[in-house]
Amino acid sequence: MSRYRAIAADLATRIRAGEYPPGSALPPQRELSTSYGVTLMTLRQALRLLESDGLVVQQAGRGTFAAPAYQLDTLRSLDEDLRTQGLDVATEVLSLAMRRAPVALPAVPALRLERLRRFAGRPAVHQVSWVPQPYAGRIRDRDFTTTSLYTALADAGVTVTRATERIRPDLLSGPALTHLGEPAGSPVLHSERVTYGLTDQPVVLDRATILGSAMEIRADRAASGVRLRFTVAG
Repeated sequence: MSRYRAIAADLATRIRAGEYPPGSALPPQRELSTSYGVTLMTLRQALRLLESDGLVVQQAGRGTFAAPAYQLDTLRSLDEDLRTQGLDVATEVLSLAMRRAPVALPAVPALRLERLRRFAGRPAVHQVSWVPQPYAGRIRDRDFTTTSLYTALADAGVTVTRATERIRPDLLSGPALTHLGEPAGSPVLHSERVTYGLTDQPVVLDRATILGSAMEIRADRAASGVRLRFTVAG
């Protein structure tokens, strides 16, 4: 086995064992190259291999990080999970307006929030969220470039209790095609999540188109159950 592949295999074992938790920084490249007794070029080959396998994320000027994970078994937003794990996430609000609610929500006016998520500067997720009245009126003035939708709802006194989410493979088309910067027909994951409040009425409908080249779903299986997560792809 070539030296850089052996280094990549060793680092992969350490990452999977939890020595470097999701989102945490790996040692600086010079420190790693010294500890493995190789040149920076060889070490960088190993890191590129880990990045292509989705195990690390390299950020210019910041360093190398164990790939963050979005846990599908939580009620936090994708943005919140990835930010807390160290990923550089930027949100652009594409539109914000009151519209007729989709059929999955009560037949009342709803706030339609359209956002684009970039990971380390790369367009990765096109997301459209719907919040029906009366919840919409409590949050429509928030700055959603810096505030997550779930945080805004919590600040407005809205409690969420559960969510249902369906994720399916799809091909890039429609409005997301304009914003994600990939050719039509590129592989994507389509997520639809309905979040419910204390009275078990829908509070949020989220529809997200996620570039397949940007993120992937992984499963951690154990005798007691299975945990699914999104991880950033290389």
